This record gives sequence, C-alpha cells and structure tokens, in this order.
Amino acid sequence: MGLIATLFGRAPRLPAVGAGPAAQRLADAEHRLNEGMAQEREGHHGAALRCYDEAIALSPDLARAHFNRGNILLDRGDAAQALLSYRRAVELKPDSAAAHCNLGNALLQLGELEASVSALRLAIRLKPDLIDAHISLAAALSDLGRHDEALECLARAIALEPDNPAGYIQTGMTLAKIGRSLEAAESYRQALELQADHADAHLCMGLLLKDIGDVAGALICVRRALEIRPDDLLAHSSLLHTQNFLGDQPSGQVLADARRFGEVAADVARPYTDWPSTADPQGPLRVGLVSGDLRAHPVGYFLEGVLAAFAALEHSQLKFFAYDNNAAGDETTQRLRDLCDGWYSTVALSDEALAQRVRDDSIDILIDLAGHTSENRLAMFAWKPAPLQVSWLGYFATTGLSAMDYFLADPWTLPPGQEPFFTEQVWRLPETRLCFTPPRSRVQVGTLPALSQGYVTFGCFNKLGKMNDSVVQLWARVLQAVPGSRLFLKCGQLADDHLRQRTFERFASQGIQAERLILEGHSERSDYLAAYHRVDIALDPFPFPGGTTTVEALWMGVPVLTLEGERFLARQGVGLLMNAGLDDWVAADADDYVARAVRHTSDLKSLAAFRARLRDQVLTSPIYDAPRFARHLEEALRTMWIQWCATERASANESG
Repeated sequence: MGLIATLFGRAPRLPAVGAGPAAQRLADAEHRLNEGMAQEREGHHGAALRCYDEAIALSPDLARAHFNRGNILLDRGDAAQALLSYRRAVELKPDSAAAHCNLGNALLQLGELEASVSALRLAIRLKPDLIDAHISLAAALSDLGRHDEALECLARAIALEPDNPAGYIQTGMTLAKIGRSLEAAESYRQALELQADHADAHLCMGLLLKDIGDVAGALICVRRALEIRPDDLLAHSSLLHTQNFLGDQPSGQVLADARRFGEVAADVARPYTDWPSTADPQGPLRVGLVSGDLRAHPVGYFLEGVLAAFAALEHSQLKFFAYDNNAAGDETTQRLRDLCDGWYSTVALSDEALAQRVRDDSIDILIDLAGHTSENRLAMFAWKPAPLQVSWLGYFATTGLSAMDYFLADPWTLPPGQEPFFTEQVWRLPETRLCFTPPRSRVQVGTLPALSQGYVTFGCFNKLGKMNDSVVQLWARVLQAVPGSRLFLKCGQLADDHLRQRTFERFASQGIQAERLILEGHSERSDYLAAYHRVDIALDPFPFPGGTTTVEALWMGVPVLTLEGERFLARQGVGLLMNAGLDDWVAADADDYVARAVRHTSDLKSLAAFRARLRDQVLTSPIYDAPRFARHLEEALRTMWIQWCATERASANESG
C-alpha cells in the first residue's frame, strides 16, 4: 500500500541569535529536517535519511523527523525499522492521523494484521476522509479473510475520492482474491480510465488475466506496466513468470528479459566480495533456503521429505537455515521449522538487511526456492551474501541474475543444448530435480471409475492459467476420439460462475458440449485427493505442465498423459514420468497424445490393474525416494563447494 508522504509542511527555521543551547539544537534539527525533505523531493533518499537521523540526534522529540524517516524506510522495504520510527512519531504526536495510518501500513507489511487494523481505524477516527487509511484498512481486512468488510471500506474510499485509482485497484485485488474475476477486471478498467498510465493497475490486470487463462492479454498488460515503470522488479518477475505459460515466446527474448531483471536488481545492490565462510572443501556446510512458500504449498510439499531425509542421514554434513518470506504459517511450516537448524522471518527485512543477515549467519550455499514466483526475494541474491548461490525447486527457468551461480536440473528436463538460455551454470542431478513428500492424508487408491460408470473420465486439476487455447483444442480432440468420455477440471478459479461459463464456451467452440465437462472449484486437500477417485486418466497441460498435480495423481493411482516439449519447463512432465517408469505415457506430439489416450482407454481391465499397483511403483521411484534424492543433492552441493574452494585457493596463490 502507498504511504502518506508528508506530516507537516516545511519546518520553520528558528532564529539562533541570542538563543540558548536547547533552542539552538532545535533550530539546527529543524534545519536538518528541512534539508532532508529537500533531498527527498530530489529523489536522494539516502541523503534524506541521513538528514533525518541527524535531526533526531539533535532533537529526539521532533515528531516530523521520525515520521519522515519511517516513510523512507518503509519505501525501502525495511518495515521493522519503519515501525519503530512510526511508533515514536505516534508517541510524540498522538493526534496525527497520518502517523497512525503509516504505522498501520508498516504493521500490514509485517503481517501483524490485527494491530494494523487497530492503527488504521484510529487514523480514520482522527481524520474520517483520510483515503489512504480506508484503502490500507481494506487490504488488512482482506488479508484477514474479512472480505465483505474490506469491500465496505473500499466503497467508502471510492465515495470519498471517486477519481482516485487506488480505491479501484484495491477493490479489484480483493474481488480477485475471492474469485469474482469479472468484477475485479472491471475495477481495474475503472482505475485505468481514471489514469491510463497507472503501472499498478496494468500489472494487477495482467496478473488477473494470467490466472483466468488469458495469458496473451496478461503479457500485454505486464509489458505496459514495465513501459511506465521500467525498474519495477515485481513487474519484471511477473513478465518472466507469465512468459512460461506461452509456448511461442522466443527463447532469446525470454533470456533478454531475464537479463534485464538481473541488471535492474544489480543496479541497487552492493554485492559482497568476501564472506566469513572457511574455504574448507570437506568441512560442514551451512545451507540457506530462501522462500515465501514454506507452508502447505508445492514448495513445502517437495521440500519436507527431503529435509526429513537429511535429518535421518547419519553422516550428512549439511545444516539447513530457512529464511521465510511469508508472515502466514501452518502445520507444514512448523514441521519444516523443526527440520531446520535455524529459522528466520524475513518479511520485515529489506534486501540489504536480509543479505546482511545471511552473511552474518556464515551461509556457505544459499538456495533460492522461489524464482520469479510470488513472495520471492531474488533481488536480495544480487547482493551476493553467500559464496555460492543456487536456484532450485520453485522455478523452472533462468533467474537472470549474474550473482546466481547454479541452476539445478536433471537429464530429462534439461537435455543438452539448452545451457545458453540460462545465466546460471546448469547442474544436472543424476535422476530427478524434484522429490515429493507423500501426502499425510490417508486417502486410498480407488477402483477405476470407468468400470462402473460406463465411460472414461479424463481429468486435470491444474490452475486455469495453464489451459491455453492449444490445450483446449487438443483435449477436445481427445474427447472426440474417445466416445462418451468426460473431462473433469478442478481448480480454485472454477468456483467463479463467469469462469465456469467461459470454460464451457471455450470447449463448445471446439465441438464439446457442457454435459461432457465436470467443473469444480477448490477443496481441502483430503477431498481434493479423493476427487481422483473420479478420474481414470489425467491430462497434462502444456507448455506449462503439472508438477505437484502430476505426482499427486500418480500417488492416487491415476496415470498422467504428458506432451514432450523442448524447453526445461515444458519437459517437467517428462522428467517426472520417466523417473516414475511411465515412459509409455509421454507423447511426442499432439497426434501421439491423442493416439496414446485412445490406446490407454481401449483396455479398461489393464488400466484398472495398472491403477492398483501405481502407488507402490511411484513410492519406490526417484520422485518419492527422499533418502536417495538427499544423497544426490548433498553430493551436488559438496562438489560445487569443492570447486569453489579450489578457485579461492588458486586466487589466493595468485595474489600472494
């Protein structure tokens, strides 16, 4: 949320002639305050911050200096330090609505939602027409799941300032969160009608369009946001993530866009060139894990079993330290925390502060688990806080960062020849780059539904954004080739009536009527897994195939039909199925995809027998064998470290 930038106007300069020491200090403090405000107007935020610090040193009770200092810190992403400044400003000037509002904004960024709501409500009581407070209050309420209250706040904000785009943007974000996509899009359009060059409105519209399946439209919106605000790292990440949903993006352009992100991140970083780590090739390794997804999320699901396997290894020399960039946690978070040697919340830390934290922890190898997905801290990696930095698990393309040393892949997902499209050095694990944790749910494998229903049910539980027009066309061909078959689609977006109708229309345009489609929204995990009891064969989308959905389907005895691609991401399904021993379920092209669907459904008794033994088969395969994967991962990290130590020794010898 935007913060209120001013509390007062220019501070009056008190005359120094004849004044005592206290009056002189106050005069000097107000002079430094005014100088800081001038520096801030010129965009010299570092100089402004120094001026405010000097003003506070001269006059600790100068509320304006504390407030302005907090604003700069909050803009920099250092919400924890900003919070201290705002609290002092509120103590000194308790009737300042602006100070209470920005205190609420800092608390909101820190995930202290109830406290944020209290501060923002107080700001509104002090100044009922303070638009920023209404909008921030709506954001906090929405994060608490109190969406109706949030929308009421936003209605008041829009009534107060109907020409302010911010109210419409936050309304769109709230509506999108509760699945009212059509209304969300309309809110963003209203914001853009008021301000056609509003970068946030274009970016939010792009994110919405991607989530509902209009990826081409999403790309246009995100690129427009970057035209307006070229150095926006969030927009750069959104562009790179969105490109993965389209198969027609030139590899050279994708690489250039990734490099541009790396350049922007590097421009604001001051990379470390030395570290407290000891260059001992055989010593214990301190491994940092950076993610906002250390919870009930695909990253958490893939990571938990691996960390548990390391904890059980008798001779492992790896110690894991997690840097959690999400204020919300759950039971998975607690289990992951218990498996780590150290755990730190990073939500309140700026990139600079987080980099310092990592360096102070003497991390040898820092692993990014997010890439260009949400809640990432990729820009922090540009500070190079650890000697070796690795991209793994949560992303499926280059980060674009020159400071990222390695990208973990495997022989199936990244065949030879793709290395030029990565800024990192590609390191292939011997079997798979992904190893899943068996679900804690005790849902058993069901019998083949086609035997009792009299027709085949294909299914896909991936997000709607992966279902591009080419996917719809190919799946329609499959349904036409298997008479009487149905397609069961299940994802959160399909709780939206508009998106359900749009999905029916997309398939109708390919000759598939509504009665052949089963559309369902989100379910809790046990019910979600049990929904596979109604699926005979899962269909993988492309060029963005499933990851978690694929391994969950296999665990539930449901084979997955995937389309072989050329790029790393497009081959994720290939990597999982080949490691699971399901090479017969990998299609070379669209015609082969249809032919395999027909062939696998032509003998239901064989398919039923295959279903009954599939869970046992995959549980002993590399994609579920965590101890085996842990050994491979440790060997890779150790070898990387040995090579780095050798380079360090050679460099030391040369300089000596």
